[in-house]
Amino acid sequence: MFFRCLKKNVFAHENITSILKNICYICKIDFLCTNTGVNNVTKMEDKSQKIRIKDIAVLAGVSEGTVDRVLHNRGDVSEKSSDAVNKVLEEMNYKPNLFARSLASKKHYRFVCMIPTFQQEEYWERVDKGFNQAASDFLHHNVLIDKQYFNQFDVNSFIEVSKKILENEPDAVFLSPIFKNETLSFTDELTTRRIPFSFIDSVISEANYLTYYGQHSFQSGYIAAKLLLGSLPEKSQVMVIRTHRKGSVSNQTISRYKGFMQFIEENNLHENFNIINVEFKNDDEGANLKLLEKTFLNNDAINAAITFNSKVYLLAKHLVSLNQTNIRLIGYDLLKPNVQYLKEGVINYLIAQRPDKQAYFTVRDMCKELIFKQKIKKVNFVPIDILLKENIEDYLNFVE
Repeated sequence: MFFRCLKKNVFAHENITSILKNICYICKIDFLCTNTGVNNVTKMEDKSQKIRIKDIAVLAGVSEGTVDRVLHNRGDVSEKSSDAVNKVLEEMNYKPNLFARSLASKKHYRFVCMIPTFQQEEYWERVDKGFNQAASDFLHHNVLIDKQYFNQFDVNSFIEVSKKILENEPDAVFLSPIFKNETLSFTDELTTRRIPFSFIDSVISEANYLTYYGQHSFQSGYIAAKLLLGSLPEKSQVMVIRTHRKGSVSNQTISRYKGFMQFIEENNLHENFNIINVEFKNDDEGANLKLLEKTFLNNDAINAAITFNSKVYLLAKHLVSLNQTNIRLIGYDLLKPNVQYLKEGVINYLIAQRPDKQAYFTVRDMCKELIFKQKIKKVNFVPIDILLKENIEDYLNFVE
């Protein structure tokens, strides 16, 4: 191995040069100084052995124990010492061997993801695929992902599954907080047991979560209102479709609805538009069609409609049946039938949120926290993607 001092004309820190030479002498390695046009940068090129903690400690003027604590983010290090070590690490272009670190720990981790049950081509299938990809990629770090499913339209199902998870004492939990109060009861217990957890899809700010990946739900509702109501004739009636849930209302739906109404409030649109709230049944599309037909009979100025969940295709299907395809319609997520109705012009806008990425990055960040001891960002809003029939093909065909 050799150290190379990269400088333009004069090395900026002669004391570091001296230390490097001493280290090279002790370790019987070569010290080379070359003029490369790079200012004040010291790099180590590893040819036969890795950078040692001892070397870093000498250069930073601290103990080897201090370097170890900084590398593994174990605290109990003064700001001055931490800055000194990090400065040397940056100058050396030091990169920790995360793979070796995880293997050395020999600890196995069991992460549990708690998401709604789903049918093929539904929104939660893409979330599930994101977790599957993470399970494959992080398996060699001794991470096992256990998936637990609940009925998103029945709060009692959520409660039962959360109890089962607590009984098995996982190392971490990922969940979508569809039912707010029940989620808080569950996460409070996780916090008491010192089990870290992360949210996907929507977030509850008062919970002590590690990370959140998902849309800014409130903001997406605000944008939806801006898209839907812009250039709409005055005195128009706007249908807001929500799906009944047994025991509680979806946290995601509440946030989006609040954002939607905030846009109306801020722009003084109450007198311009009349909001008609319609509640669909989760499991009876025949009844939903009849309800929709009755709504049109009783209201002759309906010009727009929105649903805050991923099943806008059901609403689109009913509008086609009732010959009401002139309605401006907006919904969420890139389910196959949603995309088809968008291409046909029955749906005007779809708002997408990259569900597979939400799941994958949530697992990745938990690994960074528990295994690699790296700093992570708590709140991570995914882009609010607005899709029209004019741009949907390019969006779907783009490969990252």
